[in-house]
Amino acid sequence: MLLESEVMSATDLSYPIGHFQPGSQSRKLILLDIADTPGRVRDAVEGLSDSQLDTPYRPGGWTVRQVVHHLADSHMHSYIRTKFALTLSEPTIMPYDENLWAGIRDAKSGPLEPSLSLLDGLHARWVQLFESLTELEWQRKFNHPERGLLALDVNASIYAWHGRHHTAHITGLRKRMSWTQES
Repeated sequence: MLLESEVMSATDLSYPIGHFQPGSQSRKLILLDIADTPGRVRDAVEGLSDSQLDTPYRPGGWTVRQVVHHLADSHMHSYIRTKFALTLSEPTIMPYDENLWAGIRDAKSGPLEPSLSLLDGLHARWVQLFESLTELEWQRKFNHPERGLLALDVNASIYAWHGRHHTAHITGLRKRMSWTQES
């Protein structure tokens, strides 16, 4: 589901749905996006060969395989950050260099199914957790050393966008390369 503001940027290979726009979705749509991310990613990679999975989505970009593994890595971090924010007072989280992580062998050449399965379970837990939050808990924060204090409601909307963003990298590549589900 693309937002109106996301359609305008569909030709930008780095940001095919545009940059993150805070406050552009209701909480209900944010949770639906997070719940739907694993299925959308599975659909996006369905039927791709190893050669296709090892194709960068843009010149100088990650391969499709690296994008899928990045989603699992990144969303695991965010889920854990959510739990820290709920159990500690504005904890400072540990950032990581996503490009270095994408360059590790498991992300560069590992099979997709472990990360796809991880996304299935992780997102089910994450949505269950989010649905249980009170309005006060949605305002709990963690401190990101590079981004500052982030409230859980803002972070959830970032990750709803993040799932759509990276899925669009894959579906955009498929479209440009004319890779149908039978390719």
